[in-house]
Amino acid sequence: MSLGSLLARLNGGASLPTIEHDTFTRVVANKSCAIVDVREPSEYAAGHISGAINLPLSRFTPAQLPGGKPIVLVCQAGGRSAKALQQALGAGQKDVCHYAPGTGGWRNQGRAVVV
Repeated sequence: MSLGSLLARLNGGASLPTIEHDTFTRVVANKSCAIVDVREPSEYAAGHISGAINLPLSRFTPAQLPGGKPIVLVCQAGGRSAKALQQALGAGQKDVCHYAPGTGGWRNQGRAVVV
């Protein structure tokens, strides 16, 4: 069973909106979305995707999400961003998705992080 199908089962069969790596790379480059990193501040400080703001999942509420642009949620490997995404969607937030590979996947693709 793939991770995506497992998450779909855990989410009652509904798949969560995600953004693919190539599209996310373009989004980061052209700053067309707000990037929200839901890792803890120490993780964020150790290296984050350029342009990302930090709203840790431990204190996350959808009302904190920035407005005016679509939102991409990220964490280290997709678990926390999926939880934040479920909260945001449950609160009626539109134009929000997550980058499932997370910052770890971003780095594994040879992409830079900001310290």
